[in-house]
Order: sequence, then C-alpha cells, then structure tokens
Amino acid sequence: MSSEQQAAELVHYEVERGVARVTLDSPHNRNALSNRLVGQLLEALRRADGDDDVRVIVLSHTGNTFCAGMDLTEASENTGADAATARSQQLADLLRTILTLGTPVVASIDGHVRAGGMGIIGACDIVVSGQRSTFGLTEARIGVAPSIISLVVLPRLSDRSAARLCLTGETFDAAEAARIGFITEAADDRDGAVAKLLTDFRAVSPQGLRETKLLVNHAILASFDASRDRVVEQSTRLFRSEEAAEGMRAFLEKRPPRWAQ
Repeated sequence: MSSEQQAAELVHYEVERGVARVTLDSPHNRNALSNRLVGQLLEALRRADGDDDVRVIVLSHTGNTFCAGMDLTEASENTGADAATARSQQLADLLRTILTLGTPVVASIDGHVRAGGMGIIGACDIVVSGQRSTFGLTEARIGVAPSIISLVVLPRLSDRSAARLCLTGETFDAAEAARIGFITEAADDRDGAVAKLLTDFRAVSPQGLRETKLLVNHAILASFDASRDRVVEQSTRLFRSEEAAEGMRAFLEKRPPRWAQ
C-alpha cells in the first residue's frame, strides 16, 4: 500500500483466526464521523460479514478517543438540507448495519466516547471498556439532540438514566456505564476480557451466532425501522438551525455557546 493510500485509510482491517479486527484511526479529529470514515467503516463491516471464515468482529480504535461523534467541521461547512439529510441517513445506515450483521460485533474501547460514538457503542452486541473510557450524550449542549443514535442508545438505558444523561450532557465513567447497562463490562484487563470472549465465540456455531443475534436484536430493530424517518427528519432540521450553527461554531472555536451560563 502506498503512503498516499495509507494516509487516506481511516479504518484498518485485518483478519486472524476467525476474528476481523476493525480499527478506527483518524486521530487528527478524534475519530469523528466524517463521511469518509463512516463509508470506510461500513465497507469494513460488510467485508467481514461476507467472509465465511470470520466468526466475530472486534471494533477498536487508536488514540485516547474511540469516537467524538459527528465531524462538526464537515457539518458546519455543508449545511444544506440535502447534505444534512445525507449525513443523518448515513449514520442510520451504519447503526442498522451493525445491528443486522450476521456476525457479532464486540467493541473494545479504552478512550472517550461522545455523541455519535455513543450510537456505535449502543449498536454493538458486546462492549468491553478499559478504565480510561468516559462517555457522554453531549448533543443538547450544541443545540441538537441525540436523534439518530436514540434508536440504539435508548433501548440500552432505563428511562430515568436516559433522561438525565441526554438532557444534561454530563459525562460518566466506565464503571457507571457498566452499572446502568450501557456497556457489558468495565475491565481492568480489557485485552484479557476480549480474549476470553473470542475463545467463547470460537466454540459457537456460525448458524447459532447468526440466528441468536437476530433473536436478541429483534425488538431493537423493529423499533429502529418504525422510528427512523422521524428521527432523520428531526436531525436534519436541528443541524440546519441557527442554534446548532452557534453551537458548532462555539465548539470549534473552543468557547462556550452564547446560551451557557
């Protein structure tokens, strides 16, 4: 692979002993969900799912941030209705793909997770986090809402937890994320915990994995499809609003938005 190709590769892919390892590697923007990163991630996930030798997908990251959410630089530069709708649909496609893959997806994280990154975590089948991770549904702080990601985040949370975390935008640690059921495990030895899971997956039949994943995700997927159009419309409308423009400018300029007190 040429240096130019490597520079353009934001998602790495490798397969070993039945495990497809998919790694987000866009440290310059904290693995933000640019059109290019999401497109490459979708391609890698579908590639793994189409490989009969792959038993499980491990989704991880480089750097100290798993995913910072939407690429706000890209979003602030492309504010037309078509562009906003396309971003919303692309994110919805990504989350639905993770839910419907016949191959289980294990997220192995040890870094910060915000906004759209929370959606990816919510869509994964199993999430193992190191102790350095922090989590936050921060959309309301920039004038929008966790519209698309609500389809996979809300089913993982109690109503009370969801209301507090979505309305305040507060951050919480891995232990709290495990306590409220948003992640599977907050591990002192993340690599060891993931290795144990991979051993377990290798003992399960491909048909058993595929059909069981379909079973456990049935209710989430039904709700996802029923609400998708509504939340895409909301996301598009909010990202084109004046408050969102101010919120994104404030974030990029590293200052409080005008409504912060």
